[in-house]
Amino acid sequence: MAKLSVKDVPVQGKRVLVRVDFNVPLDENQVITDESRIVGALPTIKYLLENDAKIILCSHLGRPKGKFVPEMSLAPVAKRLRELLPETNIIFANDVIGEDARKKASELKEGEILLLENLRFHAEEEKNDPEFAKALASFADLYVSDAFGTVHRAHASTEGVAHYLPAVCGFLIEKELSFMGKALADPDRPFVALLGGKKVGDKIGVIRNLLDKCDTLLIGGGMSYTFYKAMGCNIGTSVLDEASIDLASSLLEEAKAKGVELMLPVDCVIGKDFCNDTEIRTVAYDAIPDGYMGMDIGPATIEKYASIIREAGTVVWNGPFGVFEFDNFAHGTEAIARACADCKGITIIGGGDSASAINKFGLSDRMDHISTGGGASLEFLEGKTLPGVACLMDKPVRRKLIAGNWKMNMNRDEAKELISELIPLVTDADCDVVICPPFVDLCCAAKKLQGTNIHLGSQNIHWAAKGAFTGEISADMLKNIGVEYAIIGHSERRQYFGETDETVNMRVKAALENGILPIVCVGETLDQREAGITDTFLASQVRALYQGIEKEAAERIVIAYEPIWAIGTGKTATDEEANRTIGAIRKVISELYGFEFARHTRILYGGSMNAKNAAGLKSMPEIDGGLIGGASLKAEDFAKVIKA
Repeated sequence: MAKLSVKDVPVQGKRVLVRVDFNVPLDENQVITDESRIVGALPTIKYLLENDAKIILCSHLGRPKGKFVPEMSLAPVAKRLRELLPETNIIFANDVIGEDARKKASELKEGEILLLENLRFHAEEEKNDPEFAKALASFADLYVSDAFGTVHRAHASTEGVAHYLPAVCGFLIEKELSFMGKALADPDRPFVALLGGKKVGDKIGVIRNLLDKCDTLLIGGGMSYTFYKAMGCNIGTSVLDEASIDLASSLLEEAKAKGVELMLPVDCVIGKDFCNDTEIRTVAYDAIPDGYMGMDIGPATIEKYASIIREAGTVVWNGPFGVFEFDNFAHGTEAIARACADCKGITIIGGGDSASAINKFGLSDRMDHISTGGGASLEFLEGKTLPGVACLMDKPVRRKLIAGNWKMNMNRDEAKELISELIPLVTDADCDVVICPPFVDLCCAAKKLQGTNIHLGSQNIHWAAKGAFTGEISADMLKNIGVEYAIIGHSERRQYFGETDETVNMRVKAALENGILPIVCVGETLDQREAGITDTFLASQVRALYQGIEKEAAERIVIAYEPIWAIGTGKTATDEEANRTIGAIRKVISELYGFEFARHTRILYGGSMNAKNAAGLKSMPEIDGGLIGGASLKAEDFAKVIKA
């Protein structure tokens, strides 16, 4: 599932907590020897600066094991950031959640950066302590994750804070998910995977996942000798994952059964000892003599593998193909790297030693993507859930809906005029548009709306098909004149006409039985809000409206969250408040029908949305549109809300 990025949410004036990876190497003089991770974070940081955010950066450095270690302070990083961003005021906090950090975070101005001290000076960070995460989150209005190398760990700064803040990804993680996600979900063919490293057991999950996705799997590095052993070959003193011999044999069979060409080296470069200057020989894969160990792939393998790589549509590489740290045994890995560079398709390097090899041979600028996280990329390729990604908000999968509730306004002539003005303004709307006139205007509205993209809704519906219900209108009557939607349980109906949760449920069932889509209103009073029972009260309303409704029918229900205290008052919840509350409603729906069901349920905001605030509210990931009152009574105003 695609995740919301920092571009998808409003950041101006917001305090934004950004998890970056500033785990950089330092020499004995506390000088940074490789600043690539700092540079990698700059696109996200610069975007936030350009959009007047208040930026709070947090990172770990080294493994201080929950204690203050001066040599692992992030102070040198703050110094380097000031050099890279000379026009920006960069402040350094001497602690993480202590008084110094709290004070500096509260005083932070738009366009300034606060860098917190090393997260791992607190043992609570790696333990994902809720109180630590909550304290860290309290500094900010929004959380941005941009440290891909840490997302496979559920730490307080990578996963915990997302329980307390809206959470999105930065540009670095967005790129990681885009490239590697496409490779696994929809690769350009042929899809060639390259796997090296020492142990088969370490990459069993990756191998099995790739066997379901790739066309060719090229094996190299130390793990190839375990496969040789499984085939009955002598491997001398080569590295052997003895526990995985049977596993290697079964993988060969699995590949064959799935029609994937799993290829092993046909020759190898061997050495007497594990060092650069040892005696060197090149032999066939099945001719390794006793006392020698495999150290690199041979020239015949290089030629064979390189030809396959160059013709690939997608290449994913994880793990070196030899002991590339020794120059005499780096030829195979370098040749594979150059074949990747020559490939006309997409080339993705899975971080770790593979990335180090690419950098060593000066080929990084010829790859489409080099992952910044070795362990994270490996688990991603394996198909595992990454906690630091799973916690981020998904891009909406729901089509937005804007419904205009005219209430007791507009006679027939006024209704016809308003519709005539509205139609040309919203012909290109990228959302569903609904108008709900008074009952007496429904017939003329239905005629005017024929052949347009505007749907017709009613402001109420009765649960009975017919009978002695003076003043009421049945679902069948509404359906007969072209009504497609019906507002049910509006707060004014509950307040003035005695609507209850029970009657709302009955009306919803009647609408569904007659093919009318219910827009069901829920919302709390000001007293309930101030008493802190908003979520509890809304949960009871939501459970009641779905009572006795099967999942298949319930899929057609639209919910409108309308804080009663905001209706007609000019007051409105903040974007974040509305988003959080609607998220809580969606959680209740998830408990009733499951996560996927809830993810596809449309939930609108109905508290005085207008042309001025619509863009911010509609940009929030949980809000799928609006139930509009006063702003729907003027065509231009309503059109602005629709197009915001």
